[in-house]
Amino acid sequence: MAIRINGRDVDAPADARISLLDLLREQLHLTGTKVGCNQGACGACTVLIDGERVLSCLTLAAQADGREVTTIEGLGSGEDPHPLQAAFIAHDGFQCGYCTPGQICAAAAMLREIELGVPSYVTVDLARPAPLSREEIRERMSGNLCRCGAHNGIIDAILEVAQGTCA
Repeated sequence: MAIRINGRDVDAPADARISLLDLLREQLHLTGTKVGCNQGACGACTVLIDGERVLSCLTLAAQADGREVTTIEGLGSGEDPHPLQAAFIAHDGFQCGYCTPGQICAAAAMLREIELGVPSYVTVDLARPAPLSREEIRERMSGNLCRCGAHNGIIDAILEVAQGTCA
């Protein structure tokens, strides 16, 4: 089994039952991905597999075999932040910051979904690309919880990046 994580090939875990979250945090020390509820309810552990968001606590590492995993560490760095990371800072899209890595990974995947024309539950016209609205962003980000209440800053940050890249 070969897993590519943040552009680097890593050895497969010896135990095929290990979750992707545990592989990332416990074996590879990529601690940007957070352990939240560990039940798939909060989104704190969201990472990208081939550009699509997944909850790493509910994903076996074996499911990433032959695929590209991107964590928050793979999106950007302190010296070269991803546009979403910069926008989250500019719009105070985090407070304690615990949910932020999962929020940013989910937002990156969400913007890709919009570019691909994937509708959401609140998309009115399925025959046309979803208009970028606060309601659309709220629905698409509803699987990621922020207990501090920074949702408005998060939406502002996503909207800014989306309008800059999609407009």
